[in-house]
Amino acid sequence: MIYTTIEGDMLDYICWKYYGKTSNYVEKVLAANTHLAEYGAILPAGIKIFLPVIDEPKSLQKIKLWQ
Repeated sequence: MIYTTIEGDMLDYICWKYYGKTSNYVEKVLAANTHLAEYGAILPAGIKIFLPVIDEPKSLQKIKLWQ
């Protein structure tokens, strides 16, 4: 997905809106959009950001020893 910023957007907020989380997502989006580093924390309007598909790690199955 391509997201176009509006004035005052911040990358962590964009990640939270799109992915529902920020931990590790901001870093992955930055890796996919190296040009964002030149803008700082608050992004100007009109910047195109590629939001990659990020797979969640598979959770381990929980085993109940006693029921």
